[in-house]
Amino acid sequence: MGLVENLYDLFYARAQGTKVVHLCAGLRYTAVVTEAGATGIAFTYTEGGSCCPRPENYRNYEGESAAELLKLIKSPSPLDRSMALALINSLNHETASGLAEEDSDAGWMDGLGIGVGSRVAMVGLFRPLLKILRHRGADVVVIERNAHHMGGGDFGFGRFLHGGQEALFYDKLSDWAEVLIMTSTSILNSTTEEVLSHISPGVQAIMIGPSTPMVGEAFAGLPVRVLAGTVAVDGEAVLRAVRHGAGTPVIHQFSRKVLMRLDNGTRFP
Repeated sequence: MGLVENLYDLFYARAQGTKVVHLCAGLRYTAVVTEAGATGIAFTYTEGGSCCPRPENYRNYEGESAAELLKLIKSPSPLDRSMALALINSLNHETASGLAEEDSDAGWMDGLGIGVGSRVAMVGLFRPLLKILRHRGADVVVIERNAHHMGGGDFGFGRFLHGGQEALFYDKLSDWAEVLIMTSTSILNSTTEEVLSHISPGVQAIMIGPSTPMVGEAFAGLPVRVLAGTVAVDGEAVLRAVRHGAGTPVIHQFSRKVLMRLDNGTRFP
């Protein structure tokens, strides 16, 4: 089974046993709160940046069984998946809260051996990480499907490829990259497994970002070594920040960054 199917199966029973209390699709993040009071978030992904993607399909999930919202993880709509992934992160809140805290990104970067001359491929433009990678002396190539205005070239942080240059990026993955950093928005646009299918056996992959489901079992069979995500600590403040259209820096004021190392045939240092 694939990643989405794994996530659905792993959380179906928990979803059946609770209801959705709050669902908020903000400008940058989507938040879901269940009866247990746990808050989960995911990036708000709309196709083509549209603010009105599917008004004819409106449904109020608040007060309904969470199992109904969970079904949207299989939807072709990225916005539907955003809501379902936020639900999954809510249902997984208790487990994720027990994971080790990772205040900075230095730990996993050291573990993956990222330093001067390291060849890093990144899916999704994550500017804070690019700055850190630059300071470490890494050689970085980034592909961003929603950055057509950037074109290609060197912008001081790394080489940027837009969404029409997947073939070139995949060539880099198969014969150049040593590390792959994927933002978990790849789950929302259904590209996670497509990208991972192009990496060579020696490439070390990490899934990163507040959307990341901290569920090792869901990634069974996939060449991902590290999950780096976010767990809400002050759920009310996180929900308010989502309603106010806040981004990652504000979300992290009321959350913890957590890390999970996976054993997919290799041992993390």
